[in-house]
Amino acid sequence: MIPLKDDNPTSSTPIITYFLIGVCVVIFLLELSSPNYDSGAIFYSWGFIPASFFHNFEVPSEVYRVTPMATLFTSMFMHGGFMHLIGNMLYMWIFADNIEDELGKTKFIIFYLLSGVAAALTQGYMNTESTIPMVGASGAIGGILGAYIVNHPKAKVLVLIPLGFFSQIIKIPAIFVLGFWFVLQFISSAATSSTGGGVAYGAHIGGFIFGAIAILFFNRGVRRKPARAKKVSKKIKNPWDQA
Repeated sequence: MIPLKDDNPTSSTPIITYFLIGVCVVIFLLELSSPNYDSGAIFYSWGFIPASFFHNFEVPSEVYRVTPMATLFTSMFMHGGFMHLIGNMLYMWIFADNIEDELGKTKFIIFYLLSGVAAALTQGYMNTESTIPMVGASGAIGGILGAYIVNHPKAKVLVLIPLGFFSQIIKIPAIFVLGFWFVLQFISSAATSSTGGGVAYGAHIGGFIFGAIAILFFNRGVRRKPARAKKVSKKIKNPWDQA
């Protein structure tokens, strides 16, 4: 199922959410303009490589490289392709505004970055010897989804269920939409565990679990604000090792 929008109103403009989406889009356009994009060298420069982080694996000397610690952050703003970017930004657009609205801008961006770091480390611990770069915002967004399912399990989400000529658009409680997404990550992870690259499902799972737990602490002292009208959304879905 492909989420299109939710009916969960906010009380303020989600400036940080828009900013993060803008940063991801701009960085992706810069990736495309780089002569190192087609060769993949750019992903080895800025992506999170478990073997580098855990075992000091050295990338080729001709590849510019930031420190392994820094890639925990740089990797979450990169994407491996248009569909990867669009799918991630769709989920961000639909679900992040409510979490920002509740936490406030400062706490929200801290929560988002910590979710991305937790996601990358989860994927890394699954195979510390991996030399495949991981890029993408999916892990951090997984944290947002985990927070959303805790704070707004009954919020209705408009989803597209593609069934060929009989595709339907229906409203489903967030707990089922995001619960289905979470279970799908486990199934997909088990089905692809023997392959090398692809989607970093471990990052999705790690980000989601971190978000669902961490939001309980971030919620403390937060006062719910009166809601206002909700925004509209678009469609499309989520897909080097990419988060």
